[in-house]
Amino acid sequence: MTSYTPSNSLAIEADGLVKVFGEQRAVDGVSLTVPQGAVYGVLGPNGAGKTTTIRMLATLLRPDGGSARIFGRDVVAEPTAVRSLIGVTGQYASVDEKLSATENLIIFSRLLGLSRSASRRKAAELLEEFGLTEAANKALENFSGGMRRRLDLAASLIATPPLLFLDEPTTGLDPRTRAQMWETIRRLVREGATVLLTTQYLDEADQLADRIAVIDRGKVIADGTSDELKASVGLSALQLTVADPSTLEPARALVSEFLSRAAGRLIEATVSPEAGRITVPLDDPSLTADLLIRLRDNDIRIEEINVSKPSLDEVFFSLTGHGAESGDSEGATTDSERSAA
Repeated sequence: MTSYTPSNSLAIEADGLVKVFGEQRAVDGVSLTVPQGAVYGVLGPNGAGKTTTIRMLATLLRPDGGSARIFGRDVVAEPTAVRSLIGVTGQYASVDEKLSATENLIIFSRLLGLSRSASRRKAAELLEEFGLTEAANKALENFSGGMRRRLDLAASLIATPPLLFLDEPTTGLDPRTRAQMWETIRRLVREGATVLLTTQYLDEADQLADRIAVIDRGKVIADGTSDELKASVGLSALQLTVADPSTLEPARALVSEFLSRAAGRLIEATVSPEAGRITVPLDDPSLTADLLIRLRDNDIRIEEINVSKPSLDEVFFSLTGHGAESGDSEGATTDSERSAA
């Protein structure tokens, strides 16, 4: 870990960041405040602007508007100072496809100032941590996609700066390696690092993040702890599975109307047509019995009922109207980000 001790208690202060590619505003006024020693999750679908935001914070893209500071250092005015305080995943770890995993990690370690012996030790430690010991002497051109992703992550941890940007670090990883990565992130934070984690995986944000920003179409549309975000869509979630798929839409309308009247505000119910299921936030679980009677009186038969705390998936759907793995801008922003990088 670097010996730098920032006086500012905030690792990241971003205010109104904007990035425009052609006619598209990939990032449209993003503001983030990330305290030191925390995992801050940025949740959103492909094309939401997550990667573009990280690239601006990491000095890889110049903002078209707004400002950002890393431990008090301005990302535009002091890019060299900022780069000494951060680590970024998402870049290829190899300098030569013909070289082995060990050789590539040693080269990166040497470039970062480690001695020859320390570089060998660090390479061996990281290969073991990411389950690549058996492939240590294998040329990278023979690596699978998942193995390559693990090596990318290993390379990003050779030097552990105060702030790590992990851009969808577990995409493409098998469940075992994904769990290992989660433990690695927890270890880094225990040792004093701050982590900004972007992800499409709702359970990942739920498990790891102390605080979560939900970003969609270039804007932060919600911010809070996992529990706060869940509470924003209701204390509980009611799921109803209809026996007859043809009654799904009438049931949805009736559920929304009944609960909206009881709450004195609009309550939107969402449907999963394939499962024949309705999901709706429920502030007062005692209303469930009266709702079932109303459905029965309207000849709508319910096959299954479940009341539980809302998930982040339900939060995301409630906020955006679509799931976390979809998005109207998917692909367009990503392509623009890549060309700009």
